[in-house]
Amino acid sequence: MHIDSYQFGLIILDEITYDSDCLIAGKTVHPNWWRKQGHLLSADDLQSVIKAMPSILIVGCGASGFMKISNDARQILQRHSIKVEVLNTGQAVNRFNELSQAGENVAAALHLTC
Repeated sequence: MHIDSYQFGLIILDEITYDSDCLIAGKTVHPNWWRKQGHLLSADDLQSVIKAMPSILIVGCGASGFMKISNDARQILQRHSIKVEVLNTGQAVNRFNELSQAGENVAAALHLTC
């Protein structure tokens, strides 16, 4: 999987354009991804990631980094030996592509706006 481009509110994944938050787990894109608590990523929001069992999850917290990751989300990822990197979405896109191209089993949770 490759992220072709990202700009505020818009992302292109393998030549398909999405205008809502996306979760990438395994080889599947989950568009229109919503969290239970808006700008807080919780353990409940990560079930698709846990099922895919990546070695690392890249979290894109928005262009300005407004989305936060809860302690319970960090704990469930740690329990499943999934490393997490939390970045602004622009940086997260670059990191996802870097790891994906290197052959890593990587997932991404991407907030596209604020």
